[in-house]
Amino acid sequence: MRAHLLVAVVVVWGISAAPAGAQGGRCDRECLIGISEQYLDALAAKDPKRLTLASANVKYTENGQRLTIGDGLWNSITARGTYKLHVADQTAGQIVTFATLRENGTPLIVSVRLKVDNNRRLSEIETIVARSEGGAKNLETIGQPRAAFSRPTPAADRASRAELVRIANMYFSGMQLNDGKGTYPFGDDCDRLENGGKTTNAPGKPGQQRPDPKTSSSYSGMWSCREQFESGLIHFVSRIRDRRYVAVDEERGLVVAFAFFDHDAGPSRNFTTPDGRKVTAGPVQPWTWMIAELFKVEKGLLHEIEAILERVPYGMPSGWSSWEDGMSDRIQFPVK
Repeated sequence: MRAHLLVAVVVVWGISAAPAGAQGGRCDRECLIGISEQYLDALAAKDPKRLTLASANVKYTENGQRLTIGDGLWNSITARGTYKLHVADQTAGQIVTFATLRENGTPLIVSVRLKVDNNRRLSEIETIVARSEGGAKNLETIGQPRAAFSRPTPAADRASRAELVRIANMYFSGMQLNDGKGTYPFGDDCDRLENGGKTTNAPGKPGQQRPDPKTSSSYSGMWSCREQFESGLIHFVSRIRDRRYVAVDEERGLVVAFAFFDHDAGPSRNFTTPDGRKVTAGPVQPWTWMIAELFKVEKGLLHEIEAILERVPYGMPSGWSSWEDGMSDRIQFPVK
């Protein structure tokens, strides 16, 4: 299986042309994408002086650890990759970008969240690094993000920001201690990629038979989104916490969440399926996935899902929430 700074002093690192669409206040979609592209170019060049920052001490984290901008991945990066997927939130002034990069020549995947102030300066930078060479190669083989992520939702079908987040959150709530009896808002076409690999509707290996969701003792990547949840076999995900909804695009029906998937390796391993079978399954040691997950929502249903995830120590914090919020499974999303 796969979790705002207000500055009064302005210090500018480097000078760069303002991205198109940036004039006249808050960044629009084109502006946010331009800033993200500039950020990735600066990262690949190992040159943080190319960035326009809101202050000299802008908060920067990498896999939950606060670092100085220019440290961490900035040391080991060698090039950009060929896959990228932008989710721009014009209301919040944030953009999340999924992309492949090269670290000393080895492919990896990142999800980068940038907070942009009204003067087009970076005020927050958060990076999740998934060091999955195979996953990065899979994404680059796919080549382009799925069309659904760039397709506008018809105006009559668009939902509010809060409603989009509510639907996306049903996915996490339905997976946490999954019992197969919840309300699971999946479209018939729902499909999920994790670190570039199909984890739903997968073809399986040559000659492999498709397991029966009603008799199997472990869930299968060959099943649909709905079959996986209705099987009740994902119970070993004991908690999905620090659910921060960091980018929402109402026009395209997109929601990005950063969260943590905990596996307690204890009580959650023993459970009963919807048809009454007793099952023991799941990790035998406590550990956590740090995850960035993107949802396509239309007409109240989840259609396409894409995630990057990295294994981290059990109970690790994000570096952006209070301890109480970081341990909670509540929705963290400011309604604007």
